[in-house]
Amino acid sequence: MKLWVKILIGFVLGAVVGLIVGPPAAALKPLGDLFIRLIKMLIVPLVFSSLVVGASSIGDLKKLGRVGVKTVVYYLMTTAIAITLGLVLATLIHPGAGFVLKSVGKFEPKPVPGLVETLLNMVPTNPINAMVTENMLQIIVFALFAGVALALIGDKGKPFHDFFDSTAEIMYKITGMVMEFAPIGVFALIAWVTGTNGPEVLVPLAKVIFVVYLGCILHAIVTYSGAVYLFARMSPVRFFSGFFEGMAVAFSTCSSSATLPISMRCAQENLGVPKDISSFVQPLGATINMDGTAIYQGVCALFIAEVYGIQLGMPQYLTIILTSTLASIGTAGVPGAGMIMLTMVLQAVGLPLDGILLIAGIDRVLDMIRTCMNVTGDAAGAVVVAATEGELKTLPAGTTVGAK
Repeated sequence: MKLWVKILIGFVLGAVVGLIVGPPAAALKPLGDLFIRLIKMLIVPLVFSSLVVGASSIGDLKKLGRVGVKTVVYYLMTTAIAITLGLVLATLIHPGAGFVLKSVGKFEPKPVPGLVETLLNMVPTNPINAMVTENMLQIIVFALFAGVALALIGDKGKPFHDFFDSTAEIMYKITGMVMEFAPIGVFALIAWVTGTNGPEVLVPLAKVIFVVYLGCILHAIVTYSGAVYLFARMSPVRFFSGFFEGMAVAFSTCSSSATLPISMRCAQENLGVPKDISSFVQPLGATINMDGTAIYQGVCALFIAEVYGIQLGMPQYLTIILTSTLASIGTAGVPGAGMIMLTMVLQAVGLPLDGILLIAGIDRVLDMIRTCMNVTGDAAGAVVVAATEGELKTLPAGTTVGAK
């Protein structure tokens, strides 16, 4: 039985058990926590070694710059499309219409750094501390510098390259070992979510959930399918079936960063993305590409505006699009990060921050699909970039290539 089938079975059984058992299903949560800890154990060494090797293996600095520009442009464009789609669907369906606003608590937002501070915070003053604190953006910046320097010094850097290439291979192997535990971890996590919240958590805000899920599914069907077919002539069925394992893990863990080892392996083995492209594009995407979160922000911003009786015009819509697109850069790929981004968007258009409490109860349900889309967008970006560089491996149906 293939691993993705085991994960799907674990997901379905977890949902059924959670609904039947109810709150006592929370006793299974430690198994899910163990799975997440095992994956998080891989993140820093895998991201750093993969990016160093990826940036240096591209070799030609002109090509490295070309790949980098293509990646960033693709991510920003798809994020802008995603937030626009979310706003359009929310405008058409009106998820807040008829919602009776009850008293809500006081929401205390974290201070949102300015643009200059955000850009400065991308550069680590202490790379070791960045790794200890898991500051992914700073790790990525330092790894890119190391990779470029490695490419510049040539043969003198070969021992350094070989060390990190070996480290990356070790991390890929550990990833495979950890993923054998995935069906149990997914089962436990989903049982905990459904058992703790129950079906009633979906009732008050079912419309919001419906619109966010609809937007994410449409974005995947139209944008991602169109991108991989247009640029890579890859069948959408082939793309989604080849990346299903990554989507399932992202959906259950709600963490782009935690899913990164699995998503990179799926892109390389099932979609034919070369390791140097995957090692550059996907870790970068886990940090700056948040399509699912962008859809969520557009829907939730309009929902909060409606339940507070606030009318938004085109200037506010444009502000939401711009803020969501730029805010995706530097947002951590961890559970709940979308809530921080939503705070930034609400502040930008003057909406009450207390409105976040209206959706806090179902944020985990929304976090599942938006993380799934974030990770899928990274994989689609890797396929598109590899294809435009003429390096995408053509795989016969039903076969895979090795991660090497």
